[in-house]
Amino acid sequence: MKRSAIYVAVFSAVLVGIAIIGFSKVSKANEQMVEASKHYRITETWELPKELEEISGITWLGNNTLACIQDEDGIVYIYNLDQKSIVEEIPFAGNGDYEGIALNGDTLYVMQSDGLLYEIKNWNDANRVVSSHQTGFKSSNNMESLTYSSNDAALLTVPKDKDSQEDYKGVYKISLPIKNLDTDSPAYKIDMNSDVLAPYREKKARKTFFPSEIAIHPKSHDMYILEGKHPKLLIMDSAGTAKSVYKLDEVNFPQPEGMTFNENGDLYISNESVGGAANIHLVELNN
Repeated sequence: MKRSAIYVAVFSAVLVGIAIIGFSKVSKANEQMVEASKHYRITETWELPKELEEISGITWLGNNTLACIQDEDGIVYIYNLDQKSIVEEIPFAGNGDYEGIALNGDTLYVMQSDGLLYEIKNWNDANRVVSSHQTGFKSSNNMESLTYSSNDAALLTVPKDKDSQEDYKGVYKISLPIKNLDTDSPAYKIDMNSDVLAPYREKKARKTFFPSEIAIHPKSHDMYILEGKHPKLLIMDSAGTAKSVYKLDEVNFPQPEGMTFNENGDLYISNESVGGAANIHLVELNN
């Protein structure tokens, strides 16, 4: 066989291989979306501007507005869902790795991945006051989640990667008066050996679930805990008992890292930019 013919044959085989792989990926994505449609549906989507390509946290402010952060700049972006645009920017720190945001009254809180907590008092006032507090967590914990729980009268957060024990990821209370906590005493535990997590269990228990966000349902007070690495949503009751897990399709949820509820219990999940614009989905779960 001539060398040119060999090249043509090899090239053709490579093209066929690429086509098969591509078809397999598309087929898998379609299967995921069909299966997902049985468990939830996306009722509305907002594509986000360039400033929020790396959106990492959202919290509901009221009046169809969200406070958003992205994981590089120390700026809170106020996003209006009706106007589909950023309506205000609130600088609070320099460059960093900002991952979680929560609201309590007139104070916003922002969590850095190394556990440093920023407090923005009177966030909507020109005389706002910004301070920072060491929570006791470290970079190895990789903190990405933050919410305010009225039931606990405290902020709640969960280590994404490392916790003090291998068989659980703790949900920790951050006391608002002192902004600190005992990193060995979680208020609740995500049991890596829970039955609802059985389909996702890994040999190393801590790799079963990587919490990237937490939010509290305003009516049931259930804890919703999001994973962005292998997209899924864990629901625990207010006592910390795991109830169910929703696997999220990776087409619509390529990197979900932000989550919040409005006062009616409507669920919003944000995705960083992955092969397209970052976005926020309004998600309706099929119970």
